[in-house]
Amino acid sequence: MTSAPDSAAPTERKLAFLGTGSMNGAVLRGIIASGHNPQAVNATVRSDARAEALRADTGVNVLIASENPEANKQAVSGADIVFLGVKPVGIQALCDEIRDSLSPQAVVVSVAAAITIDMMASHLNPGQPIVRSMPNTPLMVGAGAVGLSAGDTVTAEALAEVVQLLSGSGIVHVVPESQQNAVSAISGSGPAYAFYLVEAMAKAGVELGLDPALAMDLARATVSGAGKMLADPQADPAAMRRAVTSPNGTTERAIATFDAEGLPQIMVHATAAAAARAAQISNELA
Repeated sequence: MTSAPDSAAPTERKLAFLGTGSMNGAVLRGIIASGHNPQAVNATVRSDARAEALRADTGVNVLIASENPEANKQAVSGADIVFLGVKPVGIQALCDEIRDSLSPQAVVVSVAAAITIDMMASHLNPGQPIVRSMPNTPLMVGAGAVGLSAGDTVTAEALAEVVQLLSGSGIVHVVPESQQNAVSAISGSGPAYAFYLVEAMAKAGVELGLDPALAMDLARATVSGAGKMLADPQADPAAMRRAVTSPNGTTERAIATFDAEGLPQIMVHATAAAAARAAQISNELA
């Protein structure tokens, strides 16, 4: 894990968030919760209702794109760090839109899957500092995981600031860009795997005769509780599994069935498919 510098967070750095959906909104809320001055943050949204909710929730300055065609350009003017949170298919057009409104030193951070640094660079001015990130939705509850990759023109100091800002919402790892599709397959898509596991456990409980609501409650609490136990950086999931698995007991029988049915290999195949799809999307959008 990449740790932030020991100095206090740069609370007066000017930030801009273009798009505040689930992922970019989670990043924004994590940064505000960690102590950043909301009045040093501009955000753009599409509707007035969304603007009012975001202002009330975070206290940041909000511009409404549907009412102001210059909203994105105005939001990034003078910003030190700009977070792009629109859908992947819209990132390059957004870069074209804001290109000439950015300070040459402003760091542009994408939170969109499959958009490479080169893809953004081709739609921004030469030398613009670019960081590619792969966050996940648990950032919304301060327990996320983020993979960061920096372009060639990003200074060590600028990257450290981005790391520090994102660390308010979870763990942050700086990785080579070549590993971003793997990060996407493990942590970006990973929350859905956990949710799917809860669905499957609840369904299995019903098959065993439990009331559906009870089965879901038990499955949800079990996976959530196990996740809290794993939050300790020193937690060893293999050791924790063995501690629950008594020899010749019920849990041992279940784990043996998972192995016999090929669950570990299913996970390998599933994450490989997710990583391959990320690469395919990059090629489609390039």
